Order: sequence, then structure tokens, then C-alpha cells
Amino acid sequence: PERSVRWGKPVALFDGRTLAGWRPRHEGSRYGWTVRDGALSNRFPGDDLVSLESYGDFKLHLQFRLQPGEDSGVHLRGRYEVQLTDREDPAAYAGSTGSIYGMIAPATVERAESDAWNTLDVTLVGRVVTVALNGVRIIDRQAIPGITGDALDANEGRPGPIVLQGYLGRVDYRDIVVTPALR
Repeated sequence: PERSVRWGKPVALFDGRTLAGWRPRHEGSRYGWTVRDGALSNRFPGDDLVSLESYGDFKLHLQFRLQPGEDSGVHLRGRYEVQLTDREDPAAYAGSTGSIYGMIAPATVERAESDAWNTLDVTLVGRVVTVALNGVRIIDRQAIPGITGDALDANEGRPGPIVLQGYLGRVDYRDIVVTPALR
């Protein structure tokens, strides 16, 4: 259970200046990621960005900004996508912002504003996930039934990287921090 986990020290995954600690998902692919105004910016649809480090159980905090009508996501361990979009979708839809894409719909609607910084906080322990969007808990300790589409692999029992989806649209990320669980 999440409350019995002991947490380690937070680790910044982005220094605000370079792409250090990240690699493209597909070597040699179209690549739109740059650092701009202290944010990781995907200026055109291209490849995903994958953290060099892998994580088991963790807390993830980040800020994201979508351009109007764009779509992105954050893959936890490279296997479970938290959907990011500015479209207004009903809470019962597992493709709305903060959902575990195609699997778990948010309990309440919390809209991500386009052209504005939004905050995403996720806790993942085993397959149990909690998601907060802009400070509002929208998924509370729900078990993810399996990998979501576009997963890096199906090795659910192993640690995996954080993946920032970049092939669908323009998105910016900053203040990316992982707090790993202690073993």
C-alpha cells in the first residue's frame, strides 16, 4: 500500500538547460525536442523522449503546457500512459486528461488549460496509481489492469523509464522530479 512506502530523496530529471539524462525513443527518427526558456519543448510532432534512468515505485511531479488542441502523455515505467490533452472530455472517459489512457478514467473532471502551465503529480506503487492534476486528486489508488498502447515493453515487474510523448503534438515540460521508493 502507498502509505507504507518509505520515500527516498527527490531527483530532478531536467536541469532546465540541457537534454542531459534523456534520449530519443527511436534512434535516427525525426526529433523535435529542444530546451527553450527553461523547458523541454517539443516544437513539432516527432519522437518521444525517454529518461536514461529507470524507476520501480515512485512519485512523479512535473509541469506541462500544451498548445491548443494538442495531445501528449507521460508513460510511467514506459508502460502506463497518463493522458494529457486540453480537450474537454467527460470524467468517465479513459482518454481525458489525467486518465490512464484507455484503462482508468478520472473520477472528476479537471481540465488542463492550453497555453498555461499545469501540474501533474503521480504516485505509482506496483500497479496502483494515484493521479492529481493541478492539485486535484482525480484518480485515487486504482490498480492499472495492464500496459497501455505504445508501451516500450510488457515487463511489468521491472523498473522502467519515464517517457514524454512527443509524436502527437507540441508540448513543454519543466520541473520534472521523481521521488523513488526505498527498498
